[in-house]
Amino acid sequence: MPLVLAPVGQEMKIVKIAADERTKKHLSDIGVIENGAITVISSAGGSAVCIVKDGRLALDKNVAAHIFVS
Repeated sequence: MPLVLAPVGQEMKIVKIAADERTKKHLSDIGVIENGAITVISSAGGSAVCIVKDGRLALDKNVAAHIFVS
């Protein structure tokens, strides 16, 4: 399921990032990688605030829609 549909407060595994190479590189640089863990702590209008490793990220709906979790 896309990250925008992930339940709030539940740790999920990133299974796929369906984005261009530039976006994948940027996400990798901030810790969003395939097989990594991510937890949505807030979601509104398709955008999401997430915890990755020890930091918080705000992802807009265009980026969050291309991150798939299970």
